[in-house]
Amino acid sequence: MKLRWVECPRDAWQGFRQFIPTAEKVAYLHRLLAAGFEDLDLTSFVSPRWVPQHRDAEEVLAALPPPEHRRYLAIVANLKGLERARQSPQVTAIGYPFSISETFQQRNTNRSIAETWPLVAELLAERGKLDVVIYLSMGFGNPYDDPWSPELVVDVVGRLREMGVREIALADTYGIASPERIHTTFEAVVRAFGPQDLGVHLHSRPEGTQEKLDAALSLGLSWFEGALGGVGGCPFAGDTLVSNLPSEIALPYLSAKGFELNIDLHQLPALREEALTLMRYA
Repeated sequence: MKLRWVECPRDAWQGFRQFIPTAEKVAYLHRLLAAGFEDLDLTSFVSPRWVPQHRDAEEVLAALPPPEHRRYLAIVANLKGLERARQSPQVTAIGYPFSISETFQQRNTNRSIAETWPLVAELLAERGKLDVVIYLSMGFGNPYDDPWSPELVVDVVGRLREMGVREIALADTYGIASPERIHTTFEAVVRAFGPQDLGVHLHSRPEGTQEKLDAALSLGLSWFEGALGGVGGCPFAGDTLVSNLPSEIALPYLSAKGFELNIDLHQLPALREEALTLMRYA
């Protein structure tokens, strides 16, 4: 069985207080590629004022080997970011954070949900040049008392599908997605649209990794995301142990279940240590 694993150094690093030197980022990314990681969420084209960690996006991308069969994804939040992506030949995909929570959409992109739909249409105009991935932020609930339900998630996914969005990932931005909520939410979405091209970006305490994976696997999902060392994760959860799914836990577990990864699992311990070493900049 084939499985899509997206390694997310961009998400891991974006909140670090000190700037990671570009050369160190590039060296780490080269080691990920050498270990077989071929689907990378590696940078973002957003204002350095808001995410100074990725002010070197173009330099990082230029220092990587040609993508060829790999995917190099960059996050964009507006048309200015889209234009930067267009001008970066190494970028093969753009990701856009579309929050189901009105409050978070305003805080994260300075744009309302209503104002986001036309932007999604403009992003989709890039299909054929760039793959377009929509991340449904706050996909499993939010801390703002904004409306949320599995039915609302289905409605948003449905509208995106009608617009022509193929790849949609639900993101547990707040770190509250229990296995039960993951199952209930994806059960509703899969019933409506099937599991194809549906992904899940979860945050978890390390000991919750396997049961959360199982909740999504039970609905036929095969697209997961995480970061070595569990670096990064949820800034809202109020629990420093809530992080990205740790790749060194998730990948061997998925391999044991029979999924084809094409990643050298023997390199995971050393890569984990390197990921944690970079946390000196956090």
